[in-house]
Amino acid sequence: MALEAFHAELIATAASIASPGKGVLAADESTGTIGKRFEAIGLENTEAHRRDYRSLLASSRGLGDYISGVILYEETLFQNASDGTPILELFRRQGIVAGIKLDQGVQPLAGGLAGETWCTGLQGLQERAARSYARGARFAKWRAVLRITAAGAPSELAIRENAWGLARYARTVQEEGLVPIVEPEILMDGDHPIETTAAVQERVLRQVYAALAENGVLLEGSLLKPSMTTAGASHRADQTPQQVGEATMGVLRRTVPASVPGIVFLSGGLGEEEASLYLDAINRAGRRAPWNLGFSYGRALQHSCLQQWAGRDLAAGQRALLARARANAEASLGAYRPGSQPSNDGSLFVAGYAY
Repeated sequence: MALEAFHAELIATAASIASPGKGVLAADESTGTIGKRFEAIGLENTEAHRRDYRSLLASSRGLGDYISGVILYEETLFQNASDGTPILELFRRQGIVAGIKLDQGVQPLAGGLAGETWCTGLQGLQERAARSYARGARFAKWRAVLRITAAGAPSELAIRENAWGLARYARTVQEEGLVPIVEPEILMDGDHPIETTAAVQERVLRQVYAALAENGVLLEGSLLKPSMTTAGASHRADQTPQQVGEATMGVLRRTVPASVPGIVFLSGGLGEEEASLYLDAINRAGRRAPWNLGFSYGRALQHSCLQQWAGRDLAAGQRALLARARANAEASLGAYRPGSQPSNDGSLFVAGYAY
């Protein structure tokens, strides 16, 4: 089907996900990645345990008050809860739009600098998108990964390749009725200052939106999932939430078209409380921004939830999930009070994070 057939639906779906005071739960960890999370709580990585955990997320009463969309891994999209109800349906009953991770991971970029990658999955993408739409998904996610190094990364080749891949993905899934979340993640690895991150982000986002335009992507029916503008994780100078908020808004105002309805930030290894404080600061700095400034967090929403659940305590896991969802919903309105919700204060940073 041509993109035009889904024009109105794409715009409506994107606007729904970009609802003020709500965000996206990124529950699209691969089987291997969720296995690492389970290992940390002493739980075997089985299909039944994965089903139970994703069912816990979907059945958390009141989650729809704070979460507008959920990104699922393919297994979960087609998985039923123990009572036979599709997990997707449990989310949908709370007014949460289901989405699907459609990229197939990163591979080394031939001709690029050491450690540079490109994102795979364009082959067969149209068929996978159509199958996901038929199951009930209404948006998709594709993660490109870039890094800042002393050797000069990201190279122009890496930026251009990943921007083009994001654009081809976005156009392809829109033709099958799915709103594309465009995710050009810049890893936190490195010891560079916040100014370096800002300069690189501007280069990346300019090329991403040039490529989206060249491919005829409907921006009103798309969402951006960028990194926040922070110093490298090894940088020794302190940065305040206010500095992160102002630097992030400076980058976005110079690069993102006003026609994009929403920006949903990734947490990228920030701690739970830290992710809320930075999001709050971004919204305070962006009071007159043309886009809704929300969140699309994985670890920063689920870390305490997993620890409290530990494969046994459903109620404790759901309480922890709702606490962090509420905190980030408030932060997305610039109304979060530091420490007002329970959190795990530990760092969630993982060098060279992949999933």
